[in-house]
Amino acid sequence: MTMTMSLETKLVISSIALLATVSAVIATATTLLFNDFLIDRLDSQVSSAARRSASGALPPGSAPPEAREVSFLLLPGQSEGTFGARIRQGAVRRAAVLTDVGSVREVPSPPSLVHVTNAPVTVELGPLGDYRMVSTRAPDGDLLVTGLPVTGVRSTLTRLVVVEAVVTLAAVALTAVACTLLVRRAVRPLGRLAATATRVSELPLATGDAVRLTRVPEVDTDPRTEVGQVGGALNRMLGHVETAFAVRHESETRLRQFIADASHELRTPLASIVGYAEVSGRGGERHGPQTAHALGRIRSEAGRMTTLVEDLLLLARLDAGRPLERLELDLSPLVVNAVSDANAAAHRHRWLISLPDQPALVSGDADRLHQVVANLLANARTHTPPGTTVTTTVLLAPGQVSVRVADDGPGIPGHVLPHVFGRFARGDGSRSRLAGGSGLGLAIVSAVVAAHEGRVEVTSAPGNTVFTLVLPAAHDHDPGDRVLLASSHQVPPPERDPADDQQHGRRQRERRGSHRAG
Repeated sequence: MTMTMSLETKLVISSIALLATVSAVIATATTLLFNDFLIDRLDSQVSSAARRSASGALPPGSAPPEAREVSFLLLPGQSEGTFGARIRQGAVRRAAVLTDVGSVREVPSPPSLVHVTNAPVTVELGPLGDYRMVSTRAPDGDLLVTGLPVTGVRSTLTRLVVVEAVVTLAAVALTAVACTLLVRRAVRPLGRLAATATRVSELPLATGDAVRLTRVPEVDTDPRTEVGQVGGALNRMLGHVETAFAVRHESETRLRQFIADASHELRTPLASIVGYAEVSGRGGERHGPQTAHALGRIRSEAGRMTTLVEDLLLLARLDAGRPLERLELDLSPLVVNAVSDANAAAHRHRWLISLPDQPALVSGDADRLHQVVANLLANARTHTPPGTTVTTTVLLAPGQVSVRVADDGPGIPGHVLPHVFGRFARGDGSRSRLAGGSGLGLAIVSAVVAAHEGRVEVTSAPGNTVFTLVLPAAHDHDPGDRVLLASSHQVPPPERDPADDQQHGRRQRERRGSHRAG
């Protein structure tokens, strides 16, 4: 799994890693060079001690017995810890170390001692550690080996490494803090750019309305910096997008106005066409079969055209934001009437209705809400085969009233579902036209519900398509003060299903032939 880090974190970590790497390289190089320097200095001291050993001699009888073969260690200038050995005819005669009290202490001699030459080499002396040694020829022909311990060099290098580590860690810590502050300040403009882009992304751009898009602050548009160049480019892009939205909004406004004007102008000639067709049909003049059929088709198509014009006018008024009538009403009688009308139009469907025991009070336009429910039922009737069960349910919830229209038909195709509330949207164009659909029914549903500050939702699967209309509930009033604007659509009350009252506490009605509206 790849770990994702922010740009700020990446910059800080990269800076710290770079500093640590450079510091480690410098410290390593310094340590190696200093080690070479100390070894060279120690070799120089060993060579000096060897020259003193070969050139000097103690007075006869002045050397103690234990230093008889290595008396050169007692010469002035020899330092404490100096190693000395005498080799005669390839054999070590004696090996000793100068102690701090001016005496010598005999030590074991390694076999490699006989191979020491006048070039400094490192020889291990067991517990005494490593020594740098050289050999010189004494006046008597013996080989004198002189050496100095490497312990001082090692301790000096150890202290150096400790100091370098402490300094490096301190530098890395200070760099981490400084880099965090500097990088945070450097990327702050990027955060402001991201915030601007986020605010723009949260705007309701899909509505098509002209909107004022947030711009990047002027301080973040300096073309001399990379961030400023990005900020300036983003502002120019937002300007183009804003202009495009304004042009589109103006075009849509003109188109809607044209549709509204055209629809309004078409009402009069359509009314005349319908009127002349009716007069021709009622006159005493006899018409042949073809003429009678033509007059019937004229009336039918003029009626369809009138419905389409009325739908377009309604959408134009809703687009213009004209307020709807707002009176308190009970949705239950309105739903009963709409289901009765649907049953009369398609008696081969099975129409069920479920109502709550309490009034479903909302504040709205009764005619438009009746049209919404009727459109949902007409959509179910049009796009499902005979025998389909369509269930309309009114539900009460805190602060809202819902109307749910469900059917067990074939469902809505997946590619159509996201656009089902669009204008002139059809799931099956040929079938919709044969059924007389204009493609505006669900668009009117969405627009009217939005004008009532509600929402409409749809879910669909084969055998279960559900449209849910949600409206804000009205404040409760005394029942005697309620205005039931759906009273003009009342139908005879359906039969009551006792089983539904016992199980669900709602009135369940099934619309059959005895309850059809005429």
